[in-house]
Amino acid sequence: MNILLCCAGGFSTTMLMEEMKKVVKKSSKLNEEDFKMIAIPVDALEGEIDNYDILLVGPQVGHKIDFIKEIVEPRNKPYVVIDKDVYGSMDGATVLKMALVEHRKYLKK
Repeated sequence: MNILLCCAGGFSTTMLMEEMKKVVKKSSKLNEEDFKMIAIPVDALEGEIDNYDILLVGPQVGHKIDFIKEIVEPRNKPYVVIDKDVYGSMDGATVLKMALVEHRKYLKK
């Protein structure tokens, strides 16, 4: 599963992405080779989205959701806006679960 994270500058999402990678690495059910993750600034979204299965949006760019939708919806890519409290706590496990659940729902459509 290829996961793209975006925020204002890509810096805080990089920290969150590292927490998500730790969860995958420690998991007995998930395989590191099955996951590719990258964190980018939201302004770089259009150049990256085609290579990813799902987009995770940092809450600090929630005000750009219309811009984001214009990019992801025509490509039929699922996305999730991360809750600010989950994001603030850098809860990689919860964010990874959100991505997996949303991607699974997308595949069932």
